Amino acid sequence: MNWKSRLTGIAVCAAALLWLALVEGHGFQRGGAGSPVTSNAPLDATDSPPPPAREQDVELPSGKSQRDEILKMERDQNIKDAAQLAQLAEELKADLEKNDRFVFSLATLKKTDDIEKLAKKIRARMRHN
Repeated sequence: MNWKSRLTGIAVCAAALLWLALVEGHGFQRGGAGSPVTSNAPLDATDSPPPPAREQDVELPSGKSQRDEILKMERDQNIKDAAQLAQLAEELKADLEKNDRFVFSLATLKKTDDIEKLAKKIRARMRHN
């Protein structure tokens, strides 16, 4: 695989993760806008029973849910990381356009590593929920 296609792939992944972080930030659900979250229809033999209830949520001294606060902090961090990811992707693009030879600086290669690490952090945080 040549260097242009690899870096293009990294830039596409960065853009996709940025989009996912923005979608998560606006609270869209995977089921789509019209899909119901709960249903009052009775379960038939093919439906599986609902999953067991999670442990009781811990309430903070302020009266807020600990889980909600953690999710809020992770969302904020995802937005910050996505902004940084977009900035690194733009810097990488500028570096690639600036160099007209097939030799790259170590700083350019480090940016690709940083992009990968940030993308993995965001993905891990999103899968955690």
